[in-house]
Amino acid sequence: MKLDSQSFHNTQPIPAEFAAGDANGFAGNRNPQLAWSDVPEGTRSFALLCVDPDVPTVPELVGRDDVSIPLDQVRGDFVHWVMVDIPADVRAIDAGSCSDGFTAHGKTTPAGPAGARQGINDYTGWFAGDAQMAGTYFGYDGPYPPFNDERLHRYFFRVFALDVETLPVEGAFTAADVYRVMQGHVLAEAAIHGTYTLNPALA
Repeated sequence: MKLDSQSFHNTQPIPAEFAAGDANGFAGNRNPQLAWSDVPEGTRSFALLCVDPDVPTVPELVGRDDVSIPLDQVRGDFVHWVMVDIPADVRAIDAGSCSDGFTAHGKTTPAGPAGARQGINDYTGWFAGDAQMAGTYFGYDGPYPPFNDERLHRYFFRVFALDVETLPVEGAFTAADVYRVMQGHVLAEAAIHGTYTLNPALA
């Protein structure tokens, strides 16, 4: 299976229109265009994930003018998008068709392919203590890495071809839930990644 995007080239920078934040604050937050091909026989649905594996693990350093987040700091995953039950005849998602603009407190019913369901991303946890932003963030919310981070962040988009039409997840399901219930049902996987930074020294 192959995955491609007209919105950015594999391993290259993601344009700011597809990010949740830029140097001035919240950005366009449009989902990028994605298209996949060479789908295996027996595919009954697709799942889609977008994950940044370069997120700092010391949140107290994020966004400070007096310190940089060191390149070698231990990193963790930050989930930006989770979608399941994408119908087997779908081969592309248009740019901006699932997200167009950032919604404080989260999108409750994000758009998507007919029949697909979207889980929550990790802005749900990130904004949990912020009264102006707290909420349940369903669907796509794009890159917004710390401007003081010395590491260039990577955003991996992964599409999985599955042998089941529906995954047994409900409500505010997470990427971890999807990984768990997908086991034994993945026929093929394709991935690409783009990069994004708000650190002027890396731009």
